[in-house]
Amino acid sequence: MPSDKLTFKGHSGADLAARFDTPNGPILATAIFAHCFTCSKDILAAKRISQRLASAGIAVLRFDFTGLGHSEGEFANTHFSSNVEDLRLAAKFLEDQGKPVSLLVGHSLGGAAVLKVAGQIPSVKAVVTIGAPSDPEHVAANFGCHIDEIREHGEATVSLVGRGFTIKREFLDDIASAELLPAIATMKKALLILHAPMDATVSIDNAADIFTAAKHPKSFVTLDNADHLLTKAKDAEYAASVIATWASRYLDLPKPAAPIGAPEGIVRVDEADPKGFKQDISVGPRHHLLADEPLAYGGTDLGLSPYQLVSSGLGACTSMTIRMYARRKKWPLEHVSVDVTHNKIHAADCDHCNGGDHKIDQFRRIITLTGDLDEDQLARLMAIADKCPVHRTLESEIEIVTQMA
Repeated sequence: MPSDKLTFKGHSGADLAARFDTPNGPILATAIFAHCFTCSKDILAAKRISQRLASAGIAVLRFDFTGLGHSEGEFANTHFSSNVEDLRLAAKFLEDQGKPVSLLVGHSLGGAAVLKVAGQIPSVKAVVTIGAPSDPEHVAANFGCHIDEIREHGEATVSLVGRGFTIKREFLDDIASAELLPAIATMKKALLILHAPMDATVSIDNAADIFTAAKHPKSFVTLDNADHLLTKAKDAEYAASVIATWASRYLDLPKPAAPIGAPEGIVRVDEADPKGFKQDISVGPRHHLLADEPLAYGGTDLGLSPYQLVSSGLGACTSMTIRMYARRKKWPLEHVSVDVTHNKIHAADCDHCNGGDHKIDQFRRIITLTGDLDEDQLARLMAIADKCPVHRTLESEIEIVTQMA
C-alpha cells in the first residue's frame, strides 16, 4: 500500500510528522489512527492495522503526537488535552485536503483521546478503541514513586519503555480533570471496543466502563491472548480485519462478509450474484476474495476480473522469486514491484512465435527493482524473473481435467 510522508501543524504550532496509508484503488473512507502513550505512528500495531485498513479501501492518517517520534515540539509541555487538540487539527487538515474523516481508531491513551474528540468532529461516523483506559488518569500508574516528586518539584524525569520523559505537574492536573465518560455518553457515534482480557497494562474493567457509558450502536470484541501493544502480527491482523468488517456497516463500504471457507488445499469459486458475474473465492478455510467483471461487461466491478487474477498470480510469483534469490545472495534489494498487463495479440506480432493469423495471450511484465544494486545484479534478477514457477506454467503445456461433482 502507498504510504506518503506528510506534516501538519499541531496545537503548539509545531510540525507534526505523519504517514498517510492509502489504498491501491479508490479511497472509500478516511480514518485517523492515534497511537499509545509515548509511542509513535511507526509502532508495529499502528503500521499493520493502518495498512490492513488501507487494503480494505480505508485511507489512514497516523501521526506522532507533539514531541514524540519525528514530530517537533516539546513533549514535556504536552498533556492529554493537547493530544485531543492534535487529533482535532489532524481531522481539520484532512478535511481541508478534501478527505473528511469518518473513522477514528485509538490505541491505549490514544483510544481515550479519540473518545474525547469524536463529538467535536461532525464527519466522524464511527470510533474504535484498542486497549483504551476509561479514565486518562490511569496513565499516572506508569509514574510510580515519581508522582510525589512531580507534585513537589513541578516535574520529574520518568523512565518509560527504556527512555526518560519529563512529566510536569500540569500533566497530572490535566489527566485528573479530564472527564471522559460524559464525552462517551454524548458523542453520538458508533463505537467498537477491542480489548484483551489479560491486558496487564490497561485492565479489561476499563472496557466494561466504556461500554456501559456508551450509547448504542456499540460493540465489544475480545482480543483473547493479545498483549497490550499487539506485538504479535496475527493479533494486529485480527484487530484490523474486525475493524474493517465492522466499519463497513457504519461507513457504507461495499465490503461483503466472507463466506465459509473451503477445505485446505482447495480453491472454491461460488457464484455470489446470479444476476451478474460476482464470485466468492475461498482459498482453504482462511482466505477470501472476490472476482467480478467491469461495469462495461455487465458486472458490478467489486472484484478482480478472471484475467486480472491470472495476472496477479504471475506478478506475485515473479516478485517472490526475485526476493527469494536476492535474499539467498544477500543482495541489497529493498523493494520489488511488478506491473502485469494482459492482451490478446496476433501471433504474427509475437517475437518468438511461429506466426499465423490466430491470436495469442500476451502477459507483459514491467519490473521495478529498488536498492543499491549494480548492473550485473540487476541483470541477474531480471533473468531470474523468467524462472518464476507460474511463468513456466503459463508457457508450458497445460492439461485441465473437468468432471461433474
